[in-house]
Amino acid sequence: MGMCEGRTVIITGAGGGLGRAYALAFAAEGANVVVNDIRREAADAVAAEIAAAGGKAIANADDITRIETAQCIVDAALAAFGEVHVVVNNAGILRDRMFVSLSEDDWDQVMRVHLKGHFCLANILGRRWRDQAKAGNRIAARIINTSSGAGLQGSVGQSNYSAAKGGIAALTLVQAAEMARYGVTANALAPSARTSMTESAMADVVKKPEDGSFDLWAAENVAPLVVWLGSELSAHVSGQVFESQGGRISVCDGWRTGPQQDKGARLTPLEAGAMVDELMKQAVPAQKVWGS
Repeated sequence: MGMCEGRTVIITGAGGGLGRAYALAFAAEGANVVVNDIRREAADAVAAEIAAAGGKAIANADDITRIETAQCIVDAALAAFGEVHVVVNNAGILRDRMFVSLSEDDWDQVMRVHLKGHFCLANILGRRWRDQAKAGNRIAARIINTSSGAGLQGSVGQSNYSAAKGGIAALTLVQAAEMARYGVTANALAPSARTSMTESAMADVVKKPEDGSFDLWAAENVAPLVVWLGSELSAHVSGQVFESQGGRISVCDGWRTGPQQDKGARLTPLEAGAMVDELMKQAVPAQKVWGS
């Protein structure tokens, strides 16, 4: 019996790449899978692949960026499987340009798919889980979000994507704090894998090795962590952001109050500058922005 036997998971952007790897891995551990992707044929293909392997899945192509259509995804899951226990917010797009070359549409599309797309399903399900918990039901629900190294350290040419992914990391912290009382955990991933997005941005870096050596960039490498986070075994872990690539997992050390000085009275501008200079000597240097 798999670790997710009887649990139902909605995975967005599951028609390929990381989402497909997650869907197959969850199904292999007994989960019922809702394969959501705006590319209906891709979603159908993954659902069929799961069914052929003896698993349970349905395909869905509803829009994750509006509450009305995101509700249709939840309704389809409930009609097919009776309940939803996990949402994996994975879908994303890129509109890469240097900051001063970004158009308003470049900004809005990335925010809509990434940041608002993370809001809609989790908000609908969060309200459902809260109401069930208040009614006395035992809840073991999971929100699994997708941030990025670009969101954690920044990435040259990706200010829109970095801002959205940084927002998702912060959203995860708040979700974890607010939803803990209802039996819901929230965690985020910053995965490194070969997907249509990374192949379009750095094809030479993520290409599959031809010598048969370990494929560091295979999407399947990230899936075990996602499945475990979606299981009931992960109840003690919430509010974390994990980086995952190949066989490596790291826990991200987020923003925290560092070195400080306090005059105990209002500073002059020169005093503020002098204090900053002293604090910078004590501060741990930030990781470099990707591409810098």
